[in-house]
Amino acid sequence: MSGPSLAEVRATGQPPHVLARLNDEHWAGRLYMRRVSPYATVAFARLGWSPNAVTVAFMVSGVAAGLVAAIPGLAAALGVALLIQLYLLLDCSDGELARFTGRTSATGIYLDRMGHYIAEAVLLGGLGVRAQGHFTLAGSYVSIGLAAAVCATLIKAETDLVTVARASYGLHGAHDDRALSPRSQGLARARRLAAALGLHRIIQAPELSILILAAAIADAAGGGLTATRVLDVAALAVGAVMTVAHLVTIVASRRLR
Repeated sequence: MSGPSLAEVRATGQPPHVLARLNDEHWAGRLYMRRVSPYATVAFARLGWSPNAVTVAFMVSGVAAGLVAAIPGLAAALGVALLIQLYLLLDCSDGELARFTGRTSATGIYLDRMGHYIAEAVLLGGLGVRAQGHFTLAGSYVSIGLAAAVCATLIKAETDLVTVARASYGLHGAHDDRALSPRSQGLARARRLAAALGLHRIIQAPELSILILAAAIADAAGGGLTATRVLDVAALAVGAVMTVAHLVTIVASRRLR
């Protein structure tokens, strides 16, 4: 089957400015997935897939992980972790394919961002159902998971609304990384500490999928659902704190100026 070479995809689909992104690139992408994704991108190009088709597959894998998370047991938790790895792979490949083929679009960006919104919300909701112990849409742990999903969605909306606010005010163009730091030295130090601790990552899909698997292993060893329920509560606690803290740091930074 004819198509691009691996070197061609890497050269065009992974330009230096993409690999150098610190705030938009997940650590798993920098660590290993960007080394694997060009192989998938070559396959998609040879199959004639469009970048948006890969993005839709990325969205489906994220939703599937959330639905599987609601299924009790260790095997389902392993399935969640594997589906999120597929989600990461497709998330890398859709952009690479778009850049290689020159088929970048606002639609693709929109679908990509919606994929992150939906996947993390459904995964946290699935965690709540798993912590409840049986499939139901009611119960305290289900409510906790859904509340955590709302927090995760709000945090992403807070970030994306910076672009909306800048455009609405006529501040065209993206801010630079220096604008991320709050003007207050105290808030800036608190932001650096939070980033170093990485607690916010507990509600992000890659880390959460690993934590769901770890909790399932602990529950299988000890019996019961204690570890999964602790994770469910922790996700809400972190999500609630981060929703407020993220909003404060945005307003206190130079992102809106």
